[in-house]
Amino acid sequence: MSIIEVNHCDPPYFNGLNDGQRQAVLTTDGPLLVLAGAGTGKTRVLTTRLAYILQTGRAYPGQVLSVTFTNKAAQEMRHRVAGLLGQSVEGMWLGTFHSLAARMLRRCADRVGLQSNFTIIDPDDQVRLMKQLMEANHIDHKKWPAKAMIGRIDRWKDQGLMPSDVKADDAGDAAEGKLHALYHSYQARLKTINACDFGDLLLHMITILKNPQNKDILEDYHRRFKYIMVDEYQDTNVAQYLWLRLLAQGFGNICCVGDDDQSIYGWRGAEVENILRFEKDFNDAKIIRLEQNYRSTNTILSAANAVIANNEGRLGKTLFSAAGDGDKIIVRGLWDGQAEARWVAEEIEQLQIKKRSLNDIAVLIRAGFQTREFEERFIQLGVSYRVIGGPRFYERMEIRDALAYFRVVTSPQDDLALERIVNTPKRGIGGGTIQKLYAHARTHNFSLYEAIRDLTQTDHIKGKARGNLMKLIDDFERWRDHLSKMHHTELASMILDESGYLEMWQMDKSPDAAGRVENLKELVSSMADFENFGEFLEHVALVMENQDNKNADQVTIMTLHGAKGLEFPVVFLPGWEEGLFPSQRSMDENGLKGLEEERRLAYVGITRAREKAYISFAANRRMYGNWINSIPSRFVDELPQDHIETETESGMYGSGRTSHWDSSGFSSKPDVNPKDRFRVMPSSTGKSFSSKERTSRVTYQAGDRVFHESFGEGRVIHSDGRKLDIEFEEHGHKRIMDSFVEKV
Repeated sequence: MSIIEVNHCDPPYFNGLNDGQRQAVLTTDGPLLVLAGAGTGKTRVLTTRLAYILQTGRAYPGQVLSVTFTNKAAQEMRHRVAGLLGQSVEGMWLGTFHSLAARMLRRCADRVGLQSNFTIIDPDDQVRLMKQLMEANHIDHKKWPAKAMIGRIDRWKDQGLMPSDVKADDAGDAAEGKLHALYHSYQARLKTINACDFGDLLLHMITILKNPQNKDILEDYHRRFKYIMVDEYQDTNVAQYLWLRLLAQGFGNICCVGDDDQSIYGWRGAEVENILRFEKDFNDAKIIRLEQNYRSTNTILSAANAVIANNEGRLGKTLFSAAGDGDKIIVRGLWDGQAEARWVAEEIEQLQIKKRSLNDIAVLIRAGFQTREFEERFIQLGVSYRVIGGPRFYERMEIRDALAYFRVVTSPQDDLALERIVNTPKRGIGGGTIQKLYAHARTHNFSLYEAIRDLTQTDHIKGKARGNLMKLIDDFERWRDHLSKMHHTELASMILDESGYLEMWQMDKSPDAAGRVENLKELVSSMADFENFGEFLEHVALVMENQDNKNADQVTIMTLHGAKGLEFPVVFLPGWEEGLFPSQRSMDENGLKGLEEERRLAYVGITRAREKAYISFAANRRMYGNWINSIPSRFVDELPQDHIETETESGMYGSGRTSHWDSSGFSSKPDVNPKDRFRVMPSSTGKSFSSKERTSRVTYQAGDRVFHESFGEGRVIHSDGRKLDIEFEEHGHKRIMDSFVEKV
């Protein structure tokens, strides 16, 4: 294939490049790190640089290795380069890490005991193979789910570790202490069936390229690839890093484009250290910073700059824009999650009045459970919305299962609900038994429930299935008897507990199990707003009617992680409270590293907004069944005062508008250094802890009459430390911190 025609004048596609972008394109030789801040045009730099290298004859298409993270990004780059050059470009090594590694491995598979026509198995096949190995080793895959064990092995592969590199102790007690041995068996079995999983594609190539006996292969790739380009370098894991370093030892012309401030996938194995140590890894490396943002106003960028500046692990850059200052960021404190959802919905309605399209608006949440209150409020007000990146709250599998239990309790004739959960969790009830039950139901015009009750009194169903079905019917009868005797939230908890459904997920070791448990707790918590089971289930049915219409004008609800790479004119960022955002779990598990990744997530959230941004937090939030007394996120403290407008609900923090918040959530003078304040950290138990207690406070007990600025007079019905349950004369039951009321 011939080299692309050389043009010694600046090509027309250079028009509009700013100084930083132009410098990044023209710096073709040696190691280069392009620190591309949010919205600074990194894709244009990558495609222009690639087109420039080809057009100036610096390399043939086949001499360039260009690596992306998704097939979509690779296709877009190929299309753009062709557009810039005015002709299609064939022969480039352009693709994802896995696709390029697979292409290499097919050429030298024999070096790791495979044939060139090896099969690449998918995650389902991985789990199936692991189950077979666990059964052969008499390991209970119910206690140690095969999917979770594969997850552990995948993480080792992401770190570039073959079975021989892993110590037996590294696996702990997983798979009854046999996970290390299972890894050996798993890899051996894959070779026997001439197969690889996705992790093997890179791992095998690293093994080949590192082996001195394969020097010929490494030298061939060193001669072949004159230029290496990598997108989203901050998201690379250890294996990807090792593979790139081995290939870059040839010509040394490696260009990595990324943003250390947007490294938010540590939980997937991404190592921000890869980008932070670029200068140490590559001699004479050059760093070019892209800081001119083409997306947001300077007010939004200044806020993002101020927050991310608190991270120690970063190379540093400051975004700016030619778009002007724009509106200040609205920071709003509210009483609870419901009030927050009401406020967001009302603000959206006001934006609609001003002719703002709903498609322009996004609500970006930290945790999946937050979607529920926004979904329900939007439905009540008729605000159309879509949930991106996952099902709506009531459409999630675990929620549908729980609702099926509740439906059968209230309506035994609900065959669809009963069939859904009759063998969930496993009760030894197979398809044949279900068919027998349905045949009996049709013959006698019974419901499935009645058929079970009838047939279990005969010998038509035998063994374990019969006993478990009899117990299930007895449980439903007992739960139904409690409908009029027990509060429906307590009954819901009892059903999920006694049915074994909650325990099923608590014992599940799969990565998403913990989130499912949290969603179940959130479901029970949400029921408190309704009088009984029936009213709640009717509400859910109405919520489920709100179906997606992809062509409709709709607000987008999605997680902060899912929003990376996207932008919206208007962004709402709710739930900025300690323990929720930053996530307590992330900080508990990863310490300072976890906190800094959470702060990068805040930076990503702010920089999704083009024109307007709203940040909110709640003084009280019901999380997974517990009321949590919340304080504003430390990220709220880090927002620059000149670029935000702060508001709180009347009486919440002493006034309707405040200039700042102290660690206990009360207004404070702006000259107080946030680092000098103590912080209250919400725990998963719903209790709060602080490094020093507030002194000289009034104590309350049941029966005390109190006054609240917003809710008026009421009576304390329960005191739990500083948290008071109060029945207000005009506003009903509220849970409030003692600092917000005074004795009458």
